[in-house]
Amino acid sequence: MSNYHIKHLEEYYQVYRKSVREPENFWEEIAEEHFMWQRKWDKVLSWDFSKPEVSWFEGAKLNITENCIDRHLATRGNKTAILFEPNDPKEETEHITYSQLHERVNKFANVLKLKGIKKGDRVCIYLPMIPELAISVLACARIGAIHSVVFAGFSSTALSTRINDSDCKMVITSDGSYRGAKTIDLKGIVDDALKDCSCVQSVLVAKRIHSDIKMKADRDEWLQPLLDKASPVCKAEVMNAEDPLFILYTSGSTGMPKGMVHTTAGYMVHTAYTFKNVFQYRENDIYWCTADIGWITGHSYIVYGPLANGATTVMFEGVPSYPDFGRFWDIVQKHKVNQFYTAPTAIRALAKEGVGLVEKYDLSSLKVLGSVGEPINEEAWHWYNDNVGKKKSPIVDTWWQTETGGIMITPIPFVTPTKPTYATLPFIGIQPALMDEQGTELKGNQVEGRLCIKFPWPSMARTIWGNHQRYKDTYFSAFKNKYFTGDGALRDEVGYYRITGRVDDVIIVSGHNLGTAPIEDAINEHPAVAESAIVGFPHEVKGSALYGYITLKETGESRDQNNLRKEINQIITEHIGPIAKLDKIQFTGGLPKTRSGKIMRRILRKIACKETSNLGDTSTLLNPEVVKEIIDQSL
Repeated sequence: MSNYHIKHLEEYYQVYRKSVREPENFWEEIAEEHFMWQRKWDKVLSWDFSKPEVSWFEGAKLNITENCIDRHLATRGNKTAILFEPNDPKEETEHITYSQLHERVNKFANVLKLKGIKKGDRVCIYLPMIPELAISVLACARIGAIHSVVFAGFSSTALSTRINDSDCKMVITSDGSYRGAKTIDLKGIVDDALKDCSCVQSVLVAKRIHSDIKMKADRDEWLQPLLDKASPVCKAEVMNAEDPLFILYTSGSTGMPKGMVHTTAGYMVHTAYTFKNVFQYRENDIYWCTADIGWITGHSYIVYGPLANGATTVMFEGVPSYPDFGRFWDIVQKHKVNQFYTAPTAIRALAKEGVGLVEKYDLSSLKVLGSVGEPINEEAWHWYNDNVGKKKSPIVDTWWQTETGGIMITPIPFVTPTKPTYATLPFIGIQPALMDEQGTELKGNQVEGRLCIKFPWPSMARTIWGNHQRYKDTYFSAFKNKYFTGDGALRDEVGYYRITGRVDDVIIVSGHNLGTAPIEDAINEHPAVAESAIVGFPHEVKGSALYGYITLKETGESRDQNNLRKEINQIITEHIGPIAKLDKIQFTGGLPKTRSGKIMRRILRKIACKETSNLGDTSTLLNPEVVKEIIDQSL
């Protein structure tokens, strides 16, 4: 198994050097030896970042589901592929074997075909974390339809924006979802969204909470009766290497979310290869990533990466706090989980509850701990390392993005010595560069700059759906011939990388990238609001929380400010979803602006973080007096 499973540091450096010196040969070897192809490629890579155009394994033909399911049937047919752990611990766990997954994906694929879905059509999936979510994703891939999963915590407005942007023909949803002790009316949200979506022809509804819902004639159908009648045989559609596999929306710093397009072959190769190494997965391990499939982490490291390796992947429907904050550890003990991949937010929330709830459970099965979504702070790192990993399970602090498709900078467990708060070294084949603001690459160690990638990797997004110019402007215009990540980073004395945070107006709250512009747009729709500015401030659980500075139309307005705060958060919930609610709202007489009218968020950020001693020169502002007023009133 050449280079497919790296086991010590010297080997990492050796393989890394090869991957950078001869990238085509390196990736060709990985692709050739570890996947099933209907036809081999004519060319491994062609690329031009000035356009930007990238294509991997050009001319190859394949179907990703044959690599994730069919090829395992002979040797792993009875092995659990998906281990479904429901929201309610009293409900039984479901073990779906590779053979059963094969049958269920084929049946679902045949239902899609029956409803007129064909290769290239877009299907929006708005489901809770139940098996149907993973199965519908794979069923789309089976027939070459492009899936667009929307996280089932988004509002109807956010959902309709995404459906319309990619012109989806179908929506797959459920009657509702469980979230801890609550239920959520997903079908009602879909009905609301579809008032504005003329492109949708059919809606398939899975039963989950057995609530009483309205079904629209000629559009809505229950999923199960269709599956019961469907044939379990469905030939996989032959796809080209560069055919789109899915669209996944990520917050833009300007209003409209960006539909990142991921294609088939390169995405498969990179997610499978990173999964194998970053989690050091062995044949009978039980692997659990706590993310939702609505995010890229779930696509790459719950569905495609693990299944391409014939792994057992846990899918958890619930939340870490239900029925109590010991739930994660209960699941680890129950299923003897070996690799556990979660977000710093979850770790901080669990740490806050003390170690008693951790110590109740046997976590001795754990071999590798992972962190994803945002850089992990030192305190959380140590808590995770000491209490969950008992100092024997290395923490892989992985840095990557929706746009990158797979993990980019990470330790390899038992290979790379870890260092708290550092993502450490680039993964095999990844060529990072730190740039200064003038566009010069900062060479050597102990430097800090903007993080770019200077050579293509197989799982990178190829474009933004319907807007290639925006893709070019966002990622390839800041630094010539480089992909700009939007993040700042530093490189320490041994060459380890630490991500220092976003350099644009995107704030990471609980691991979710939230663009400030769409939140401000929503707030400004409130009739009493003149303008608003959102910044992030440190939060002990979420990492960052949102602080809103809001100017009202009538300064002497006698309205009840607490009510106003509730109404503003309500508008945000309706437009974006509850994840974007503001933790603090300060009403101000004005906002600090440059003479060209640009709001100085840098100053507001410092005030929110209580760092008011060094605001820099404010005398050049259009209205410097506002700054003192905001500081005096700050919360």
